[in-house]
Amino acid sequence: MDPITTTAAASLGTTDFSIITLFMRADLVVKLVIISLLVASVFSWALIFDKYRIFKKLFKETQLVEDQFWSSRSASEFYKKTDGGSENPLVIVFRAGMECAQDQKSKGQLVERTKRVMDVSIDKEIEKYEKNLTFLATVGSVAPFIGLFGTVWGIMNSFQSIAISRNTSLAIVAPGIAEALFATALGLLAAIPAVVAYNKFSSDSRKYTQKLENFTQSFLTII
Repeated sequence: MDPITTTAAASLGTTDFSIITLFMRADLVVKLVIISLLVASVFSWALIFDKYRIFKKLFKETQLVEDQFWSSRSASEFYKKTDGGSENPLVIVFRAGMECAQDQKSKGQLVERTKRVMDVSIDKEIEKYEKNLTFLATVGSVAPFIGLFGTVWGIMNSFQSIAISRNTSLAIVAPGIAEALFATALGLLAAIPAVVAYNKFSSDSRKYTQKLENFTQSFLTII
């Protein structure tokens, strides 16, 4: 075997490619890329768990509220049972519509005004449970490009090392390429869960919004 090749192989064998070592050995720009991707991934997972808990609670509580509404003898009776401080969107929308209907002195435009009030209430509730969903979409679309930027930068440093040392052995290039590929892997690690979660929660949001709108139509039909 060629002595240069033997030396390169021996150097590669003694080189530490652990994650911590790759980070500590990386260029400042690559380090910033890695840190930003790690932070984005942590916040994404925190938001994923929070939204999962929120939507699970919303669907469960709303189903109970709907069952109580349809089992009540009248809307007025159900209104007395509801809590004005409730955080459930369906209760909030119902109370807004009921209070508007009770305050109407003229019954001519009762349905139209009540519908407008309930629609405004629905829009406010949508803003609450869709809050920060755009962060997941942003991470899912931007993280791979940030990781790719770190990859390109790391490979550029590897070629600079070759030019400076005038040595084309793999031992010179391998550490820089490993750091670059690590940035790419982190970009995908942050982006894939964010995209999957965004699609899932967007679907949940549409389903829940449709549930509120269907309840609104049923309530307007009753009054």
